[in-house]
Amino acid sequence: MKKKVLITGASGFVGYHLIATAIKSDLDVYAAVRPSSDISHLNKFDIQYINLDFSDTAMIQKDIEDKKYNYIIHAAGITKAKTAEEYNKVNAEYTKNLALATVQSGVQLEKFVFVSSLAAIGPLSDLSSQIQVGSKPNPVTNYGSSKLLAEQYLLEIKGLPIVTIRPTAVYGPRERDIFILMQTINKGLELHIGKFKQHLSFIYVKDLAKIIVKALFSTVTNRSYNVSDGNVYDRYLLADGIKKSLQIKTFKLHLPVLAVAGLASFMELLFKRSKNVPALNKEKMNELTAINWSCNIDSAVNDLGYRPEFNLEEGLVETISWYKNNNWL
Repeated sequence: MKKKVLITGASGFVGYHLIATAIKSDLDVYAAVRPSSDISHLNKFDIQYINLDFSDTAMIQKDIEDKKYNYIIHAAGITKAKTAEEYNKVNAEYTKNLALATVQSGVQLEKFVFVSSLAAIGPLSDLSSQIQVGSKPNPVTNYGSSKLLAEQYLLEIKGLPIVTIRPTAVYGPRERDIFILMQTINKGLELHIGKFKQHLSFIYVKDLAKIIVKALFSTVTNRSYNVSDGNVYDRYLLADGIKKSLQIKTFKLHLPVLAVAGLASFMELLFKRSKNVPALNKEKMNELTAINWSCNIDSAVNDLGYRPEFNLEEGLVETISWYKNNNWL
């Protein structure tokens, strides 16, 4: 009998790659998706779909009791919201509900892997060091604060075999935020905010999926891990890698920070009555203008045997090839 894994957020960008990796690891995948989610891209997978109401702990508990999962990967969440309350409800309260239902079910879960974010710790204010697993949290966005709150909730739940993975900026096939930058560069325009020095980090989605699934089979619990591809990049290397993969030249323009901040405020005002959140907003500015997002991955290497297969240039080649083959670019 194959062991069962419940993957939440299964219809999303990371969820797709988690499913693919879990299947390769000979796991029986149960994909938690919303009734409104487009799951046509998952049709090729031999998986079972379930719908969970994360506001209903009793309903979740019954599902866990019925299915008797061996593992849970909780990757569901939101990256864009209007208010801190909305972030906290979906990213923290719903996470707590799932974990409580798991413990209360009495099912002997082998591992609960929570997909958090490096945003829960936040960036450093200088370039002299790297973000460590035990760095003092200082999130600069409501999204990061909600992920930190979720982590704190999980640590308070006794009997939960929790491992938390905090990825840095994730890119790869089907990603949509960094893809906006690729579209702009593909049109020959390369925009940068200010001219200050930055240390950035990235992780290719396939490497992220592998370390998350690998964590399921580990003996460690009650640990958190920051994950990137292990490299530190300056502010221009992402654009340089995209240009190289696209084989194009661009017009490079440095925009004044205050001007972009003003545009972010204007976009928020423009979207005030909309359900949607603009791609550029004041919180996004906090992330984009932070000077140090590099992180140390030694703990993941030592405890989980983490070995990233892709650096930024290699991951971008594969990513852009996918976008072209699927008519995104």
